[in-house]
Amino acid sequence: MRQIVQLNDYELEVETVEVKEKGGKHLLTMTFPVTHHDYHDVTTLLYENDFHVKVPEEDISFSATIAAYSTSITNLYEKDAVGKFYLQLLEK
Repeated sequence: MRQIVQLNDYELEVETVEVKEKGGKHLLTMTFPVTHHDYHDVTTLLYENDFHVKVPEEDISFSATIAAYSTSITNLYEKDAVGKFYLQLLEK
């Protein structure tokens, strides 16, 4: 089941999401698909590295920065390309 995670009011439809506590702070781990069409918007957002995170279904909201990030594909400029992004955010 897909779930919505908001980063600075940008909605991501995530495939997996997990929230844990690490040193008394939230650690959110998620995977989500990124299409050729959304690539620029998503990567521009991630370069900000300063997020207000909301997980509405779990009633969680916090400020965070990137703890880890990776992608399954590096060339999403090709039409119809889809990559899977892995993102870990740690509460500030």
